[in-house]
Amino acid sequence: QLQLVESGGGLVQAGGSLRLSCAASGRTFSSYVMGWFRQAPGKEREFVAALSRDGSSTRYADSVRGRFTIFRENAKKLLILQMNSLKPEDTAVYYCAAKNGVLLQVSVPSYDYWGQGTQVTVSS
Repeated sequence: QLQLVESGGGLVQAGGSLRLSCAASGRTFSSYVMGWFRQAPGKEREFVAALSRDGSSTRYADSVRGRFTIFRENAKKLLILQMNSLKPEDTAVYYCAAKNGVLLQVSVPSYDYWGQGTQVTVSS
């Protein structure tokens, strides 16, 4: 089993920045492709970003590309999402997720482990 715990959410004004962290425990963190997803009220959970096991490859949703950066610190078992130039439409609960294999997939069912989520609210 792999346990994931997100932190770093909060309230920020439009144009501001937040850094989300995901702390992993359990099995070898570096063995997993990692991803961030988000879910706004009344909407389905959607892909935000994914990162390869060694951190060398990334994939982003069009809506966040150029504003968000995903990276990992395998020695510390940490996944980070740096969010800049935040917009009100970025408001959602953000989830950290992990999957077996090597593909940087965007679908929710592709991921095997999930955190509990952290709320991000961007005011206009």
